[in-house]
Amino acid sequence: MLGNAMSSGRVRTRRAALGLALTVAAVTAVSGCSALGSDSSNASSNGGGLEKSKIKVSIMPTTDLAPFWLAQDNGYFKAEGLEVEQVVAKSGQESMQKAISGEVDIALSTYTPFFVAKSKGVADIQLVADGTSVNAKSNAIVTVPTSPVKTVGDLAGRRIAITALNTASDILTKSVMKDHNVDYSKVTWVPVQLPNMAAALKDNQVDAAYMPEPQLSQAAKVVGATPVIDINTGATQDFPLTGYGSTTKWVQGNPKTLAAFQRAMKKATSEALADRSKVEPLLVKYAKIDEDTAKLLTLPGYGSVLDARRLQRVPDLLLQMGVITSKVDAAPMIAPQATS
Repeated sequence: MLGNAMSSGRVRTRRAALGLALTVAAVTAVSGCSALGSDSSNASSNGGGLEKSKIKVSIMPTTDLAPFWLAQDNGYFKAEGLEVEQVVAKSGQESMQKAISGEVDIALSTYTPFFVAKSKGVADIQLVADGTSVNAKSNAIVTVPTSPVKTVGDLAGRRIAITALNTASDILTKSVMKDHNVDYSKVTWVPVQLPNMAAALKDNQVDAAYMPEPQLSQAAKVVGATPVIDINTGATQDFPLTGYGSTTKWVQGNPKTLAAFQRAMKKATSEALADRSKVEPLLVKYAKIDEDTAKLLTLPGYGSVLDARRLQRVPDLLLQMGVITSKVDAAPMIAPQATS
């Protein structure tokens, strides 16, 4: 009987141990599931639920890109679960075409190509984030001492360098000339890549050039370029200059990815506006300018939230200048905006 009791006791002990092990295992499994659930939740909030975690953005190496570079370098895109590859374009027109063709997901451009494309039915474009507005001395028509152009009146019938037709470079130049009663109908518009404009002026390939920063300050330093007139005047004062756009198809197919991009850009833009010292190193690193120039140049007006009334100035000017033939409403072109 003693043997049976001992045997029975051992069985009960093994059963108890097994029960305890199963209980511990169950608790561990539940804890593990909770941990995984927490990680999964975090992953979702950080981009795990995005339609695309890797996107391509077409850009141009100008001061307009400072918030974008800030979001990249400070990890704001990464915090949203995004891996962003930048693809350099020669002009806003080319940048937009990259989005239309599907080569990139989002494109930075001056606003004019977006509205022209919409007006002509070339593409169904949505504006996804604001970029910049014209600031005093941030964009100008410039010339060099050897050029026959000395004043805005001398621009009539001359060769003027622009990045591409139907971009801000020629539209805003035309507008400024019109404000000063200068005939632009016989101007020869010469497409030149931004990095080559200073050389084109120096070599007498053009008589004047539309330049944004940092090319504006670089040209002054390298070839003695001087402003003929500031773009921030008359009808183009504080004019909406650049923004980010995509196709309606991409916007509708990637709402979470878009919202993540917008949140990162909004955070970076606020930071760029609050502290210029965070912008200058980025211009040295990405726009390839020296530190002295980065400290002296004029930054554009940065923005991230799209405002329909403000943006309406762009298609209205295009209609006034005869670039488009019918009115385009900006409001329907604005993509849904991230609320936080």
